[in-house]
Amino acid sequence: MRRIVVIAVAGASLAGCSSLPSSFSLDSFKPAPPTVQVQLDSIPSGADAKTSVGPGCKTPCSVAVPAVDGGFTVTYNMDKFLPVTVPVQVINIPGDFSTPASTTIDPNPVVAELQPAGPPPKPARKRPPKPKQPKPVAAAAPAASPFPPPTTASPFPPPPAAR
Repeated sequence: MRRIVVIAVAGASLAGCSSLPSSFSLDSFKPAPPTVQVQLDSIPSGADAKTSVGPGCKTPCSVAVPAVDGGFTVTYNMDKFLPVTVPVQVINIPGDFSTPASTTIDPNPVVAELQPAGPPPKPARKRPPKPKQPKPVAAAAPAASPFPPPTTASPFPPPPAAR
Protein backbone atom coordinates (compact mmCIF):
# COMPACT_ATOMS: atom_id res chain seq x y z
CA MET A 1 0.00 0.00 0.00
CA ARG A 2 2.80 2.34 0.83
CA ARG A 3 4.30 1.77 -2.63
CA ILE A 4 1.05 2.74 -4.30
CA VAL A 5 0.91 6.01 -2.40
CA VAL A 6 4.54 6.84 -3.29
CA ILE A 7 3.90 6.04 -6.96
CA ALA A 8 0.71 8.15 -6.95
CA VAL A 9 2.48 11.13 -5.38
CA ALA A 10 5.43 10.82 -7.80
CA GLY A 11 3.04 10.60 -10.76
CA ALA A 12 1.11 13.67 -9.60
CA SER A 13 4.30 15.68 -9.15
CA LEU A 14 5.51 14.76 -12.63
CA ALA A 15 2.15 15.69 -14.12
CA GLY A 16 2.48 19.11 -12.51
CA CYS A 17 5.75 19.71 -14.39
CA SER A 18 4.05 19.18 -17.73
CA SER A 19 1.51 21.90 -16.96
CA LEU A 20 4.06 24.74 -16.95
CA PRO A 21 3.08 27.62 -19.22
CA SER A 22 4.43 27.44 -22.75
CA SER A 23 6.17 30.78 -22.28
CA PHE A 24 8.43 29.22 -19.64
CA SER A 25 11.86 28.34 -20.97
CA LEU A 26 15.43 28.18 -19.84
CA ASP A 27 15.90 31.68 -21.28
CA SER A 28 13.86 32.92 -18.34
CA PHE A 29 16.83 32.18 -16.11
CA LYS A 30 19.30 34.27 -18.14
CA PRO A 31 20.21 37.59 -16.57
CA ALA A 32 19.07 40.77 -18.31
CA PRO A 33 21.77 42.41 -20.43
CA PRO A 34 23.71 45.12 -18.60
CA THR A 35 22.88 48.74 -19.30
CA VAL A 36 25.42 51.29 -20.41
CA GLN A 37 25.32 55.09 -20.53
CA VAL A 38 25.51 56.61 -24.01
CA GLN A 39 26.15 60.31 -24.65
CA LEU A 40 24.10 61.68 -27.58
CA ASP A 41 24.89 64.97 -29.28
CA SER A 42 24.14 66.66 -32.58
CA ILE A 43 25.27 69.60 -34.66
CA PRO A 44 23.19 71.75 -34.29
CA SER A 45 22.03 70.93 -30.76
CA GLY A 46 18.37 70.34 -29.96
CA ALA A 47 17.67 67.38 -32.24
CA ASP A 48 15.46 64.49 -31.14
CA ALA A 49 17.66 61.40 -30.75
CA LYS A 50 15.97 57.98 -30.56
CA THR A 51 17.75 54.65 -30.12
CA SER A 52 16.57 51.48 -31.85
CA VAL A 53 16.45 49.74 -28.45
CA GLY A 54 14.01 52.22 -26.94
CA PRO A 55 15.16 55.29 -25.03
CA GLY A 56 15.58 58.70 -26.61
CA CYS A 57 16.08 62.34 -25.65
CA LYS A 58 16.74 65.87 -26.98
CA THR A 59 20.45 66.51 -27.62
CA PRO A 60 22.80 66.99 -25.86
CA CYS A 61 21.84 64.25 -23.42
CA SER A 62 22.72 60.87 -21.96
CA VAL A 63 20.59 57.70 -21.93
CA ALA A 64 20.93 54.26 -20.39
CA VAL A 65 20.52 51.52 -23.01
CA PRO A 66 20.68 47.74 -22.71
CA ALA A 67 23.93 46.41 -24.12
CA VAL A 68 22.41 44.06 -26.70
CA ASP A 69 24.58 41.88 -28.91
CA GLY A 70 24.94 43.22 -32.44
CA GLY A 71 24.62 46.85 -31.41
CA PHE A 72 21.89 49.36 -32.19
CA THR A 73 21.29 52.59 -34.09
CA VAL A 74 20.58 56.18 -33.07
CA THR A 75 18.33 58.26 -35.35
CA TYR A 76 18.44 62.06 -35.14
CA ASN A 77 15.48 64.19 -36.32
CA MET A 78 15.04 67.97 -36.34
CA ASP A 79 12.69 70.31 -38.19
CA LYS A 80 14.15 71.71 -41.41
CA PHE A 81 17.01 69.17 -41.31
CA LEU A 82 17.49 65.78 -42.95
CA PRO A 83 17.34 62.81 -40.54
CA VAL A 84 20.59 60.99 -39.76
CA THR A 85 21.04 57.43 -38.47
CA VAL A 86 24.30 56.45 -36.76
CA PRO A 87 25.19 52.77 -36.09
CA VAL A 88 26.53 52.00 -32.61
CA GLN A 89 28.56 48.90 -31.84
CA VAL A 90 28.41 47.10 -28.49
CA ILE A 91 31.72 45.54 -27.45
CA ASN A 92 31.59 42.88 -24.72
CA ILE A 93 34.96 42.18 -23.13
CA PRO A 94 34.88 38.91 -21.20
CA GLY A 95 36.51 38.89 -17.82
CA ASP A 96 38.88 36.38 -16.32
CA PHE A 97 40.01 35.56 -12.82
CA SER A 98 41.81 38.87 -12.35
CA THR A 99 39.47 41.30 -14.19
CA PRO A 100 35.70 41.55 -14.35
CA ALA A 101 33.80 41.48 -17.64
CA SER A 102 33.03 44.87 -19.17
CA THR A 103 30.87 46.33 -21.92
CA THR A 104 31.76 49.39 -23.99
CA ILE A 105 30.01 51.35 -26.71
CA ASP A 106 31.69 52.57 -29.91
CA PRO A 107 31.35 55.46 -30.65
CA ASN A 108 30.64 57.13 -27.34
CA PRO A 109 29.64 59.96 -27.48
CA VAL A 110 27.45 59.41 -30.55
CA VAL A 111 27.50 62.65 -32.57
CA ALA A 112 25.63 63.42 -35.80
CA GLU A 113 25.90 66.47 -38.06
CA LEU A 114 22.49 67.31 -39.49
CA GLN A 115 22.28 68.77 -43.00
CA PRO A 116 19.70 71.46 -43.84
CA ALA A 117 16.72 70.20 -45.82
CA GLY A 118 16.51 72.97 -48.40
CA PRO A 119 14.24 72.86 -51.42
CA PRO A 120 15.27 70.20 -53.89
CA PRO A 121 17.41 71.58 -56.70
CA LYS A 122 15.50 72.26 -59.87
CA PRO A 123 16.64 70.17 -62.80
CA ALA A 124 18.36 72.24 -65.46
CA ARG A 125 16.19 72.51 -68.54
CA LYS A 126 18.04 72.38 -71.77
CA ARG A 127 16.46 74.07 -74.72
CA PRO A 128 16.34 71.94 -77.82
CA PRO A 129 18.60 73.31 -80.53
CA LYS A 130 16.83 75.33 -83.15
CA PRO A 131 16.81 73.68 -86.56
CA LYS A 132 19.09 75.49 -88.95
CA GLN A 133 17.25 77.24 -91.71
CA PRO A 134 18.97 77.00 -95.09
CA LYS A 135 20.00 80.41 -96.34
CA PRO A 136 18.45 81.44 -99.61
CA VAL A 137 20.88 81.04 -102.45
CA ALA A 138 21.20 84.17 -104.55
CA ALA A 139 22.43 84.23 -108.09
CA ALA A 140 26.12 83.67 -107.82
CA ALA A 141 28.03 86.62 -109.13
CA PRO A 142 31.66 86.20 -109.99
CA ALA A 143 33.76 87.29 -107.10
CA ALA A 144 35.91 90.28 -107.72
CA SER A 145 39.56 89.49 -107.47
CA PRO A 146 41.82 91.92 -105.65
CA PHE A 147 44.41 91.28 -108.37
CA PRO A 148 44.16 92.82 -111.81
CA PRO A 149 43.36 90.48 -114.69
CA PRO A 150 46.40 89.03 -116.43
CA THR A 151 47.61 90.81 -119.51
CA THR A 152 49.30 89.28 -122.45
CA ALA A 153 52.26 91.53 -122.11
CA SER A 154 53.75 90.01 -118.99
CA PRO A 155 57.39 90.42 -118.10
CA PHE A 156 57.39 86.76 -117.06
CA PRO A 157 57.41 83.86 -119.47
CA PRO A 158 54.13 81.96 -119.83
CA PRO A 159 53.73 78.74 -117.76
CA PRO A 160 54.47 75.53 -119.60
CA ALA A 161 51.39 73.95 -121.14
CA ALA A 162 50.17 70.70 -119.73
CA ARG A 163 50.93 67.82 -122.01
